[in-house]
Amino acid sequence: MIIASSHDFEKAARRRVPRFLFDYAEGGAYDEVTLARNVSDLAAIALRQRVLKDVANVDLKTTLFGREVALPVALGPVGISGMYARRGEVQAARAAKAAGIPTCLSTVSICALEEVAAAADPFWFQLYVIRDRGFMRDLIARAKAAGAEAMVFTVDMPIPGARYRSEHSGMAGPNARLRQILQAIGKPHWAWDVGLMGRPHTLGNLAPVLGKDSGLSDYMGWLGKNFDPSIQWKDLDWIRAEWDRPLIIKGILDPEDAREAAAIGANGIVVSNHGGRQLDGVLSSARALPPIADAVGGQLTVLADGGIRTGLDVVRMLALGADGVLLGRAWVYALAAQGEAGVTKLLALIAREMKVAMTLTGVNRIGAIDRSILAEGVK
Repeated sequence: MIIASSHDFEKAARRRVPRFLFDYAEGGAYDEVTLARNVSDLAAIALRQRVLKDVANVDLKTTLFGREVALPVALGPVGISGMYARRGEVQAARAAKAAGIPTCLSTVSICALEEVAAAADPFWFQLYVIRDRGFMRDLIARAKAAGAEAMVFTVDMPIPGARYRSEHSGMAGPNARLRQILQAIGKPHWAWDVGLMGRPHTLGNLAPVLGKDSGLSDYMGWLGKNFDPSIQWKDLDWIRAEWDRPLIIKGILDPEDAREAAAIGANGIVVSNHGGRQLDGVLSSARALPPIADAVGGQLTVLADGGIRTGLDVVRMLALGADGVLLGRAWVYALAAQGEAGVTKLLALIAREMKVAMTLTGVNRIGAIDRSILAEGVK
């Protein structure tokens, strides 16, 4: 099929990968209301078109945590994304490096952090709240040794959300393994390229606790048993003591929590509802972002994710107060559709769409994007 926009990657991914994997990427929690709002609320943000503003030279570069990047964009952490293409996290990291943007690897990746760090630049690592503090310390040490420049600490998953779609699709629930095998048979290209040639399918970062034979069934069980709902803000002090590089708190939806993050000395936050995969019915990222940016903007770097599919969406998020964004589903769909080449094409599309949006709103640099480019009534 012809890939002319980022939305086309989603259609291509649906055709290419087994249902249980596609639905894992596409799905959200409960009735998926927040998942839908992430997209619709962001799409509803109207921009203020301006003309004759001398925008002959549009510069997309910015600085995130001391590093100049080509776009105010990073590949966000997505669990088991290495299943969407052969050694998928490595392919995506290579594409991000070529595009001049960071890769943030999930704790629950297929490829081990050392393997991905060797392909990425800049490399960030995402860490969950895990009951075993010793294991967390080991992961922090491994990330530091691998050259991770920032730690993204996810705080909105003390317990996994209710994801009904996972049981319907075969990602979890009765006879999950058998259903996955039957679905893979129906996708022969994926079955050969990823299912057979992309092995091992272990959770690379969890091998010390799950063993070398860990797989998707271990992943789902491990999520439910090992996240820690007892953690509090004061408990982050020991993470700060272990990690002396930029610390980013991911999963902020309330200005008070943003102030708490600033108070503990975080260098950044991610305004995020976990892609609508945790508590359904909460605010979309687009609606939550402005008051949070008002509360802590200038004190730390404000990133955002949720519903971002295009370069136009990136500009909208920046106008609402973000300093940069994390892509999630968009890059996973591109990876599933065309591997590294797909992620490369997606990032080129995003850059082109950003230039169009900036040109037609009269701004020629990232720092000039603010609420002045929003139409009246949406500021």
